[in-house]
Amino acid sequence: MEKVLITGATGGLGSKVVEFLKLNDTIETIVLARDSQHKKAKAFAQEGLEVRTGDYNTPTSLEKAFQGIDVLYFVSGNDVLSRMQQHKNVIAAAMAAGVGHIIYTSAGRKTELTTSPLYPVMSTHQQTEELIKTSDIPYTLLQHNLYSEVIAMFLGSKEELLDSKTVFLPTGEGKTAFVTRDDLAEAGARIIERADQHINQVYTLNGSEEISFAQIATYLSNVLDETIAYVSPSIPEFEKTLSSFQVPAEIIGMMTMFSLGIADGEFEGSGHDLEQIIGRKSTSVEAFIGNVYGAAVTAE
Repeated sequence: MEKVLITGATGGLGSKVVEFLKLNDTIETIVLARDSQHKKAKAFAQEGLEVRTGDYNTPTSLEKAFQGIDVLYFVSGNDVLSRMQQHKNVIAAAMAAGVGHIIYTSAGRKTELTTSPLYPVMSTHQQTEELIKTSDIPYTLLQHNLYSEVIAMFLGSKEELLDSKTVFLPTGEGKTAFVTRDDLAEAGARIIERADQHINQVYTLNGSEEISFAQIATYLSNVLDETIAYVSPSIPEFEKTLSSFQVPAEIIGMMTMFSLGIADGEFEGSGHDLEQIIGRKSTSVEAFIGNVYGAAVTAE
């Protein structure tokens, strides 16, 4: 039986991949966690899954955890400043342990130029892909578009939207082929199940539709039964406004970077790999908005 190890198994994406794979009794799913006492790690162990401990910052722990693994589902690190070294550690450990196949959750991008607003974030994905390609380990690269969940992160809670009645982001007329985390996890699981059919392939996992934040404001208006305006401010105005609400500088910087990327068309989808892999269209942004913002407001 093929042994598959899922990194980031206690996180949002990795845990969902595990949930999909639990339904398949032809592979042995093993989960990697930094802390075996994490709530999700303990739950997986109680369900009979093997839990191995390993930290991207500790190469020896990774090499030990990767022993005997046929397929490694490698979830990219979320610490932007440390991510490149962490990824080098993962790849080196996979090589040392004799991992048979790496499936890496990368990010889609329109350009790899240093002048791109997103270069500081996307460059680590680009470099990681190159390291994997030169590792001599068979690979599959999954270039994810932006999570639909980013929408809620950018816009805030239902209560905040009802208060401001405004989508305030410098994204211009840019469109994004958003994809839910669930859809990306399903695609990852389907590839893992037939890993030998995806050797040395690169897939761009885009949503089935390209949506602007102006259209998202329309969806919000329908769901909330309130007119939600869309305003695309200048960058100085955007940063000044967020600062006045005591938003941390690093959050403002990240939101500005991704907003500029969206405005520049960095996340416009031009491929249908996701649909082919999961056998259907992706979950629509309209449905996602309804699920997130359609629930009743909790009383104080």
